[in-house]
Amino acid sequence: MLTYPDIDPVAIALGPFKVHWYGLMYVVGFVGAWWLGRRRADRLGVQPDAIGDLLFYGALGVVLGGRVGYALFYGFERLAADPLWIFQVWDGGMSFHGGLIGVLIAAWLFARKHRLAFFQLTDFVAPLVPLGLGAGRIGNFINHELPGRVTDVPWALVYPGLGPEGRHPSPLYEFALEGVVMFVALWWVSSRPRRRGMISGLFLLLYAVFRFSVEFVRRPDPQLGFIAFDWLTMGQLLTVPMALAGIALCVWSRRQPVDDARMQAAT
Repeated sequence: MLTYPDIDPVAIALGPFKVHWYGLMYVVGFVGAWWLGRRRADRLGVQPDAIGDLLFYGALGVVLGGRVGYALFYGFERLAADPLWIFQVWDGGMSFHGGLIGVLIAAWLFARKHRLAFFQLTDFVAPLVPLGLGAGRIGNFINHELPGRVTDVPWALVYPGLGPEGRHPSPLYEFALEGVVMFVALWWVSSRPRRRGMISGLFLLLYAVFRFSVEFVRRPDPQLGFIAFDWLTMGQLLTVPMALAGIALCVWSRRQPVDDARMQAAT
């Protein structure tokens, strides 16, 4: 077994002012998405400066949707007992699925403002999202969050405060799959014009498969445990509609036009 690296969750401390690594990971994800989005802005038919506007919409969707989603999916009983708890962002966490819903609402608003087709925009955004997902998982790892289940694999880590047993470093698995693999796959597939909805569908399907798989070695949320069958977790349950929606989108996309503003301008 390996010793868990001793990393201070606080990256910068100037008196009472503290910057945590987890917050910096959000910055890394947003800045990376902004930079890559500007490089491809012409495909969407917008000016590069509009990507900053898109990022603002997306950031609001991630933060607000992520917190509301966590409260509803993972802390509903506490929310019902104390509705103001939702504003205690230091207590609890963020939900990817809630953040995804928030981003979709933000994308709808942005697409309406700029007169874009909804799935044209989500196809553009999808390859940028894994940057934030991967950075967020590194933040989880630094914070000792989302520990894995007990295992005897050679790379098992002893998590602080969880006993002497070695555990799967599940945030690192998710960093590799949701961050690195998804980014490479989606960036490569989207390097050529594709039919509307295909990239969005592939994003949903890949995330669902990766998240569902990693949940088998990740410790269930202690406040929920297993949802059913002594193995199904809330994370797995929430990925099922994602997978179905991803498959449906990929099938639907076969009858849709190819989206690329550069091609439309040339004709």
